[in-house]
This record gives sequence, C-alpha cells and structure tokens, in this order.
Amino acid sequence: MNYRGRFAPSPTGHLHFGSLVAAVASWLCARHAGGQWLLRMEDIDPPREVPGSAHSILAALPAFGLVADEPVLYQSQRIAAYDAAFEQLRAADQVFPCWCSRQDLADQGGLHRDDPCVARSDPDRVPAWRLRTPDREVRFDDALQGPQRQNLRESAGDFVIKRVEGFYAYQLACVVDDAWQGVTQVVRGNDLLDSTSRQIWLQQCLGLPTPAYLHLPLALDASGRKLSKSEHAHPVDPNDPLPALRRALAFLDLPCAGEAMNAEALLAYALARFDPTFLPHCSERSAA
Repeated sequence: MNYRGRFAPSPTGHLHFGSLVAAVASWLCARHAGGQWLLRMEDIDPPREVPGSAHSILAALPAFGLVADEPVLYQSQRIAAYDAAFEQLRAADQVFPCWCSRQDLADQGGLHRDDPCVARSDPDRVPAWRLRTPDREVRFDDALQGPQRQNLRESAGDFVIKRVEGFYAYQLACVVDDAWQGVTQVVRGNDLLDSTSRQIWLQQCLGLPTPAYLHLPLALDASGRKLSKSEHAHPVDPNDPLPALRRALAFLDLPCAGEAMNAEALLAYALARFDPTFLPHCSERSAA
C-alpha cells in the first residue's frame, strides 16, 4: 500500500507552534515516502470548540506550504460511521453502559476495571459506554520512541468510547477514520503516545488495520509547559510564515535554507535533506 499520512487538528484554537511542528513533520514523512498527505478536522467535541478555529487552522496551513492531497475530512460529518462501529462493538458484547462518576472510581485510581460497575444502573440517566479491556499487554514499535508495551487493564481500564452527552470519544473516531482514510503511518505529538495501545486494541476489536506510529517530541514553553491551545499558546502568523516555519524545522533538527524567500522553497530544501530516522528521539524539548 502506498504511504498515506495525515494531520488531524481539533478546532479548539488557532494554529500554534506545537501543531505546526506536527503538521510539518507529517507532511515531510509523507513527501519523503512519495505518498499522500491528508487533512482531518477532529470536530466532534462541540463544548471544547472555539468558533472559527477550524476555518482559521485550514486557512493558515497553505501559507506554510502545507497543502493536502485530498479534500478535508470533517469528523462532524462521520457520525454514521461511528454509529456503525459502535453497534459492531455492542453486538459483540465488547462495550457496556456505565453510570460511574469520577468520584465513584476515585478509590480505583480513576480507572474502571471489570464488571460490575461501582455505581448502580439508573434508567433515568443516560450512561456512558465503555470498551472492555483485556488483562494483557499491547505492544508496538514506535518509529521514534522505540518498543512500547502497555497493559490496558492496569493503565487505562475499561475506557469510554461514547460519552454521557452522546458524543463519540476521540479514541473511537480516530480509529475509524484512520482506517477509512487508509492512513499507513500516524505522525503526531508524544502526548498521544499513551493513547496508541487503546487505539490498537480498538482496531483489533473492529477488525481494522493498524498503521505505523511515530510520536514527535512535545514542544515546551520557557517554563517547561506543553505548548497547546488549552494553555493559550500564541498562534503562529500565516501572514509572516517564515519565522515560525524556520523554528519548526529547527525544532525537528532539520536544516533551513538561509536564502529561501517563501515557505515552499524552505520546505523543499528541508525535504531534500530529510531522513525520518534522524528526527529527535526525545519525548519533549523546548520550543524556545
């Protein structure tokens, strides 16, 4: 299968430096492999959305030379696919309704393990739905972070795939859409490394292929905090893209062409010298 990579932001703020790093790295990996680079807007969590940010992110990317090979996939338009996956799991008795609150699970470290639930069923309340997790290790090799192993029962417990509000959780939507888009390698930030074993287990439950994974170092601010929309990180400026793009390439230990006059030339220079095996292997680093 030909290489297919993707960048999948959530519309919770404008494009910031940490997201730009992930976008640039995923684009470089796809182009280096002679493959396709896709865009997916993960807009299935309305309470967290910032109005206008989906448009803002998608409008900013071309200014940095990042243009997708196919139309953008919006998760908000994919609910029927998530419904089908959920029904497949329910028919196989791999999910169960749960009325447990965080307080109910506090004595178990916040994790739900095995039946029965701590809280009693309540026909007057809508439940969340959890995926049953096995007492066994899920293993995979990350292209940067190396061999990974995680016992899902001990580290994640039975995790939510459909929330009380009726929204599908990130884990389910991500797995269904990676398969739908034919993604062969997921390139993303190291903050999602812990989610990978859960997603691999979901892929196995649904009979979906497992892509390769490459988790990039997290970009930290001067105080050592993760740069993210939730921390109100300053957005990058699409009207003056070269400074932020140079910083992103430097963060990835990639060379920058001093004479490059536009984003496309800067990316072309980096791509000609790009080798994904030489990306920084650390789990986090300063963006300063």
